[in-house]
Amino acid sequence: MIGTLLILAITLSLDNFRTAIVLGALRLTRRRAVQVALVFGFWDTVAPLVGILGGDYFAQTIGSTAEYVGAVVLGAYGFYLLVQAWRTPAPEAPDYRWALYGGLPLLMSIDNVVAGTSLGLLGFSPWLAPPLFGVTTALMTFVGLELGRAAAHFIRLRSDLLTGVALVVMAVVLGLGLR
Repeated sequence: MIGTLLILAITLSLDNFRTAIVLGALRLTRRRAVQVALVFGFWDTVAPLVGILGGDYFAQTIGSTAEYVGAVVLGAYGFYLLVQAWRTPAPEAPDYRWALYGGLPLLMSIDNVVAGTSLGLLGFSPWLAPPLFGVTTALMTFVGLELGRAAAHFIRLRSDLLTGVALVVMAVVLGLGLR
């Protein structure tokens, strides 16, 4: 049972990992990266808990649209970064608090509501899966941020421009189902 949940946790955290690699181009400090990873992990703890407790209603309401909502959010944030990069000079210390600490991690967790609903219907405990999902996501997000930061050293573009382009491309790929 734990092995199955761990495989599911890793699978569900891959979207956060992929997004974190792109966000890593923002060159966050290690302290900020830990904070961002913890916020992503928090929302990936809350989302399956809501799903487990919410039951069948969420599976029918959100299930078919969760991936599209995630793609739209990624694309919108990428487009925002592109517009900001075009309108302003390169920032020394970018301020992306909303996207990194609130909106983006929350909306990236929508798929975990559906997974939690499925687990609830199968009788899984709300005390086991959500914390496991949250810890796994926090670790995967931190690793992704670090990989993205390392890769950004080799690509000499403005970090907000690079991240914006990558998020828009990723949103298009996800929205078209080309993963």
